Amino acid sequence: MKRKTILIAAFILLLLISVFFWWRYYFVFGEGVKAGNLNFFVKKGYLFKTWEGRLIQVGFKTPAPGSMQSNEFDFSVTNDSLAAILERNSGKQVELRYKEYLHPLPWRGMSTYVVTEILSAEKHPDDPEKEIPYQGN
Repeated sequence: MKRKTILIAAFILLLLISVFFWWRYYFVFGEGVKAGNLNFFVKKGYLFKTWEGRLIQVGFKTPAPGSMQSNEFDFSVTNDSLAAILERNSGKQVELRYKEYLHPLPWRGMSTYVVTEILSAEKHPDDPEKEIPYQGN
């Protein structure tokens, strides 16, 4: 009887730990789209090499009258084909679809935001070249 109780308690404890781990690292907290200039995109890491990037979103008003500030959006990419596209588009205006997790995982990237799709990548309006079309997954 005591052995059966210990086994049930161990199973319940293992189940609770599994649910907690899933909720903390795999539960998608939010999804959305961000657009801005791709500031940098690199592959880095000590043990797990992950793709990391930053978008600069400009034009947000600040509390001080007549001033402007930029907003930075740091993100990770797990898909190598998306990474190859972003790697060739540094400095361009991009629109990215992402998923937000509660906490990062070392093999998924350093950010809680993981890009899942590139909606558009285009040159600056001042640049004479045309927009370059891309297809997502």
